[in-house]
Amino acid sequence: MTTVLPLVVGVDGSPGSLTAVDWAVGEAARHGAPLRLVHGTHDAHHARVTRPADPASPARHEPADRIVAPAAERARRRNPTVEVSTDIVPADPVEALLAAGDHAFILVTGARGLGEAAGLLLGPVGPAVAARARCPVIVVRGDPAGLAGRHDRILLGAGEPADGGEAARFAFREAEVRGCELDAVRAWRRPAHDGGGHRRPGGAPGRPHEEEARARLAELLGPASAEHPGVRVRRTAVEGPARKVLVQRSAAADLVVIGAHRRPGALGPRLGRVAHALLHHAEAPVAVIPHAP
Repeated sequence: MTTVLPLVVGVDGSPGSLTAVDWAVGEAARHGAPLRLVHGTHDAHHARVTRPADPASPARHEPADRIVAPAAERARRRNPTVEVSTDIVPADPVEALLAAGDHAFILVTGARGLGEAAGLLLGPVGPAVAARARCPVIVVRGDPAGLAGRHDRILLGAGEPADGGEAARFAFREAEVRGCELDAVRAWRRPAHDGGGHRRPGGAPGRPHEEEARARLAELLGPASAEHPGVRVRRTAVEGPARKVLVQRSAAADLVVIGAHRRPGALGPRLGRVAHALLHHAEAPVAVIPHAP
């Protein structure tokens, strides 16, 4: 008998984490996966500081079970057929989710956590988890239409064929299970200088670069397309910076899928500029898919 890995959601009682729970219930139901709600805290009994609605009121400490229990009940009400479990982990939230991700189908976080400054577009947990997790990470954000899945479209930011295969396969699986279209986009730029180091004129032809982008897109999509022949695919090569192209097109998508292009940083791995831009500005949930070694 095959064991189905759970879909893990980080919860902390914030509105962002509850939105992530709502979205994850639908994702778990689509894939027939159980849902595991994880709350990471350094104290397993009295966990986090809860900010009251009135800023003038003093902050209060709430037991961790008062955070996970309502989230679990919310998930069960949303879809009683989804199996829901909870786990309070005595560890930093990022470390708790990373450990849970080693035995997860997908990790899901909200776009902003409890106690984070209102001016921040994205809290530290989502990017930190996406930069280090071994499984796909989805940061739930975006407009109501994208969160509700009303566009019937998955957007794939197509990377290099050598390391973008996992993201392509994930995007095809999502499009198939949702019965929707896959919008596969490869951004391209015409070089600012020619082979001799001279600056190209503004109107220099870009057709060879566009054709190369289309060829790499076809190469990337080939294996996943063969595995999922029923998925409708729209292949597009677009001139412009990838991060701007994908943020703009995310407004018509229910999920954006990209590869996790990680780079070393002083405090550990960091995501590249495209992922950074999408996690902060996309109009739909963003899935960051690690490259299989």
